[in-house]
Amino acid sequence: MGIVLNQSLKNTIITYLGFGIGAINTLYFAPVFLGATYYALTNYILSAANVIMPLFAIGMQNTLVKYYSQYKTEGERERFLSFTVLFPLLLCIPIGLIGLFYYDDIVFFVTKKNPVVKEFIWLIPFTGLCMAYFEIFYAWARVHMHSVFGNFIKEVGLRVFSLLTLMGVYFKWISVIDFIYITAGIYLLAFVVTMLYAFRIKKPNFQFTIPENIKEILEYTFYIILSGSVANLLLDGDKIMLNQYMLIDNIAYYSVATYIALVISVPSRAMHQIVYPITAKLMHENKHDELNALYKKSSINLQVVGGFVMLCIFVNINQMYEIMPDSDYKKGIIVVFMIGLSKYFDLILGNNNAIIFNSKYYRMVLFLGLFLVFLTIALNMWFIPLYGILGAAFATLLSITLYSLAKLLFVVKRMDLYPFTKQTISSMVLTAALFLVFYFWEFPVYPLIGIGLKSILVTIMYVYLNYKFKISKEINGVIDTLLKKIKIG
Repeated sequence: MGIVLNQSLKNTIITYLGFGIGAINTLYFAPVFLGATYYALTNYILSAANVIMPLFAIGMQNTLVKYYSQYKTEGERERFLSFTVLFPLLLCIPIGLIGLFYYDDIVFFVTKKNPVVKEFIWLIPFTGLCMAYFEIFYAWARVHMHSVFGNFIKEVGLRVFSLLTLMGVYFKWISVIDFIYITAGIYLLAFVVTMLYAFRIKKPNFQFTIPENIKEILEYTFYIILSGSVANLLLDGDKIMLNQYMLIDNIAYYSVATYIALVISVPSRAMHQIVYPITAKLMHENKHDELNALYKKSSINLQVVGGFVMLCIFVNINQMYEIMPDSDYKKGIIVVFMIGLSKYFDLILGNNNAIIFNSKYYRMVLFLGLFLVFLTIALNMWFIPLYGILGAAFATLLSITLYSLAKLLFVVKRMDLYPFTKQTISSMVLTAALFLVFYFWEFPVYPLIGIGLKSILVTIMYVYLNYKFKISKEINGVIDTLLKKIKIG
């Protein structure tokens, strides 16, 4: 797992750096500088754009990763790369025409509870298209084993530019309205920069040709579109639903909570960038034992790292919210726990998604995912009017947990691959025990100092106990290497 550990480590550092900048934006600058309404509006636009993004990408980012390594000649690869870039453009035209034809109906439906959305609704498809082509060119780089730069743009670059734009609002160089438009422009910039980087790695030779296995590709692509829609609806659908039932300010409170919880999934996002193409290659070569070993390693490593992040968040959550400028945001504390647990369960499945989407069974699981999307929508329609943002969080927790459990059972039963070992239970017990030890007391100091002190104690105990009980061989190996370098081991 040399290349996996190398690039995963870099991607993890980059992603956490990005989340650190994002935390500053999300927890303090955006709520203060934008106010709840326009902060919520920005989140709504980005969430809606992310939901429709798979339609614009036509699943080509996943299709590129799955099929690129299967072409034997350079000419075949060039034709395939051309197809993955040009084909979505053709299908975006009818999607755009449908949107224009039903524009008034869409606007009426989306803005009936929050009319402030109306002026900015066109930014949703624009941003969605930029996101789609960013993902396609990011996949272009990833199939050539260059995942770090695109991850840097996605996790750090976007948030740095957002931070600079928020500073512009603070110094009154721009208005909050300008901020929303500039945010859409930042996604355009990310797409263009990533495209140029991808072309630098592999110079394009665009050809208007259709691959020989077009039927197989289109069939796979169709299911991936649905798959991406399922995943993004489970991620951002709750914010869209909140817009239909509550004042838009509540999206701001909910978005802060979900952002905090989303940090738990960062290790999975970082490792996925490089593990996905390796998984595709192992499955194409029918190397079952190596794939099973990778499955177990990815599961326990992500569980250890993600468990640490979750523990630090949960034991410090009350003091985190003490820093927030508006007490209304405290409504989201329970949301953090519910969304965080769902992310943790998804995290410990390792490269489960990569296995499914590169197998011959992806269709059946996808239909199950579609059922769960309808379940999510139904649960949100039921719980949001009753419990507000807590109802949205519970609907998401239930839906994601059922979806993750279904995918796990499918891989175990159909493909004879199993991610868990005895270390899985040990890691859960250890994490739960440390939560009970640290959650119920606080340092009687300023919240930021208290968070820092408690996090240091949690880190020392967590790392020591994981090392002592040998939860992860790979992580222990990294620790041993570090200890040798500083001449302790």
